Amino acid sequence: MPLPLLALAAGAFAIGVTEFVIMGLLMQVGASFGVSTSTAGLLISGYALGVVVGAPVLTLATARWPHKRTLLVLMAVFVVGNIGCAIAPTYELMMAARVVTAFAHGTFFGVGSVVASNLVAPGRRSSAIAVMFTGLTVANILGVPIGTWIGQLAGWRATFWAVALVGVLGLAIIARLLPADRPECGGSSMHDDLRAILRLPVLMGLLMTVLGYAGVFAVFTYIAPLLTQVSGFGARAISPILLLFGGGLVLGNLAGGRLADRSLVAAIFGTLGLLLAVLLVSGPLFTSRVGALFAVAALGFATFSTVAPLQTWVLRQTRGAAESLASSFNIAAFNLGNAIGAWIGGIALDRLGLLSLTSVAALFPLAAIVAAGLAVTLQRSPVARRAA
Repeated sequence: MPLPLLALAAGAFAIGVTEFVIMGLLMQVGASFGVSTSTAGLLISGYALGVVVGAPVLTLATARWPHKRTLLVLMAVFVVGNIGCAIAPTYELMMAARVVTAFAHGTFFGVGSVVASNLVAPGRRSSAIAVMFTGLTVANILGVPIGTWIGQLAGWRATFWAVALVGVLGLAIIARLLPADRPECGGSSMHDDLRAILRLPVLMGLLMTVLGYAGVFAVFTYIAPLLTQVSGFGARAISPILLLFGGGLVLGNLAGGRLADRSLVAAIFGTLGLLLAVLLVSGPLFTSRVGALFAVAALGFATFSTVAPLQTWVLRQTRGAAESLASSFNIAAFNLGNAIGAWIGGIALDRLGLLSLTSVAALFPLAAIVAAGLAVTLQRSPVARRAA
């Protein structure tokens, strides 16, 4: 794998830390602004919605820029957004700074996926995308615990200053290692790009992503009460157990990339099928401590094994400048799935109880597999080939 992929992974690491680190600091942030912990939790929702909106908007705005310039500007926006979080005097301004930071997220991963896939031979593109996303998985294992520790030691604002510094380092690494490229010019228009996104195989790919990640976050959002109230662990055990989830993310991410390079269709059905199976068996597993440990690690592996195949699918269905737009839309779809899953999981929790979460969540990857079948059928149909 070429060295510039490490630059993309460095940027992904920085963005991953800022997305997830606030989860361990919600009580401190809420107390600082005089709001409840649940209100502080809306900073997570605001970030996710910022990704959903910002990914297509910024990708369209920068569609004719060189990719390197786009990534550098996005990292600069990321740094400014985290500095805004660090100095925000009110909750409202903190929310605004989080949304600004989120705008960089979707487009960075969308454009970065295209850049990564173009740095390697065609047969290794999914693995290249997986390497970039490794930065995001490592952020969960190392960056988030360290950021939480900094916040507990020196206050939550210190965490965001530290994340801004990581962003500066990521910007410098991208500037140094990523090769220059030419702007997209004389190619498809914005209308053509949007038309490419609206093709049914692309839309079905986006739907697969939404459904798959709705299933993940219907469970993972409520992993703490599952571990404490169902599995019987103490509250202090949650963080070490989540290291198993992070380790599963790394291994699943790389495995999904390798599998997609060999056979993309098989990788999509295989990884979504694995996610379905893990959710179905994890319900009984959570009723014991040993089983819960296995379930958490398996859920992490299954979760990120789907990333490279799903991202590669939308890239293959589009061409030229539309690749970046489709890729960014897929990043938005990941976050939309997160929001839907947390919402549906909350409803299931209130009405059916904790043990219902995994069964309800399994319905989503099952629907994603059906969508995958439709997508493959559409992609292979003569009408779809002529439209392409």
